[in-house]
Amino acid sequence: MIFVTGATGFLGHHLIPALTEAGYGVRALVRSTSDTAFLKTYGNVELVVGDVQDRNSILNAMQGCRYVIHAGGLFRFWGDQKRFEQVNVQGTANVLESAIRNNVERVVHVSTVAVIGIPNGHVIDETYKCEPADYYQRSKYDAENLARLYFQSSRLPVIILRPGAFYGPWGHYAWNRLFFEDPLKHNMRIQIHHGRRLSFPVFVPDVAAAILAALDKGTPGGTYNVSGEPIKHKEANRVISQLAGISSFRLNCPAPLMMWFANLLTDRADRTGREPFYPVNLAKYVFYDWPVSSDKARTELCFSPTAFEDGARQTVEWYRKIGWVK
Repeated sequence: MIFVTGATGFLGHHLIPALTEAGYGVRALVRSTSDTAFLKTYGNVELVVGDVQDRNSILNAMQGCRYVIHAGGLFRFWGDQKRFEQVNVQGTANVLESAIRNNVERVVHVSTVAVIGIPNGHVIDETYKCEPADYYQRSKYDAENLARLYFQSSRLPVIILRPGAFYGPWGHYAWNRLFFEDPLKHNMRIQIHHGRRLSFPVFVPDVAAAILAALDKGTPGGTYNVSGEPIKHKEANRVISQLAGISSFRLNCPAPLMMWFANLLTDRADRTGREPFYPVNLAKYVFYDWPVSSDKARTELCFSPTAFEDGARQTVEWYRKIGWVK
């Protein structure tokens, strides 16, 4: 039996089918407000109501589980520092502590490549110095360090995965929104720096496959980047536009103008409490090159990322299925 957090999220929509197809029984932690309809279609998925912030609910729900996959967390480009810490740091501490007390054999902790902060142009591998630059990045890095501490002090066999920027079916935020939904639904076709920046997308089913591989092949205490081949924004836009049958033209927006606009929206968001359409923190991901290397995962986990055109085709087909592409 595998205990899973984050089962109803973007990754969960791909992870749960992969686990069940591999023959695993799953116990999924879900909040009382979560939409669990798709989970109920799987006969070997048990739902347990709880929250990563509630230590007792985690401890009890994890009883009898052999493995743990901690894929739950708070990911936004804007938000309150305390909230990130409560969910991503304290929530991880609750999961790790419960895993020790339940004698779990292996934990896969899902982090993010973004913990490095702002890239400096060098290849981003697992030895890259981490200097988190916002509340989200800091909370995920602190959670990683907790996992390492539990491994070193209690010998908890935890493996850390650092995925790239998620894209694929079932996503409506971040990379999916910028590269698929803005041009498809909102007809917002802009780019920064003439599209020459390198992005670091990863097809979400590939992350699910890497998690399964880590359960079997991952080295306890180890960290693995899990990302597709870096791709320039301009090339990603070209591929997606061709697949969707729309123009590949993108209006280049000067970076200073975009930052002025993002700051304006973010200042307003701080007053209204609603996330801005273009938060200032988004600049870390679109104004810089992210040359992420997943060589370690390729070697040790047999990680083989889906070619971007294939992943984008499946994503566009999903958008076509839900009526966003004619």
